[in-house]
Amino acid sequence: MRTVVQRVAEGAVEVDGSTVGAIGQGFVVLVGVEPTDTVDDADACAGKIVGLRVFRDDEGKMNRSLTDVGGAVLVISQFTLAGDVRKGRRPSFIGAARPDLAEPLVSRFCDVIADAGVLVERGVFGADMRVTIVNDGPVTLLVDSCEGVIL
Repeated sequence: MRTVVQRVAEGAVEVDGSTVGAIGQGFVVLVGVEPTDTVDDADACAGKIVGLRVFRDDEGKMNRSLTDVGGAVLVISQFTLAGDVRKGRRPSFIGAARPDLAEPLVSRFCDVIADAGVLVERGVFGADMRVTIVNDGPVTLLVDSCEGVIL
């Protein structure tokens, strides 16, 4: 599982002109699922993201987690994160999981975050989405897994 985590002041996602998810302070997380990913990968990535200490404390240091600041997460499934651009100019997406594997793993990822007490908003799996992100920092991190091991 490959994720891009952006610390945001706010984020929102629209489908067909309607807002389907919106948050204030927290993370916008783009999630790409690969064919070898399992529930362990989803659990490991979600757990790591919930615990990331990248929000400012009273001294301005990145020392607080989502739960410390009452932050939320907006999750956007994004198969293009599994794109391969090593050959030619058109990305290959054969490294992306099929929807029947990816959708349940993205859902599991969201559920693990919600079970940690964090508000989770979601995009619509497989939809053409318009995502608005107001970066805070900016702080952008990559959290990848390999069979449940965070890289």
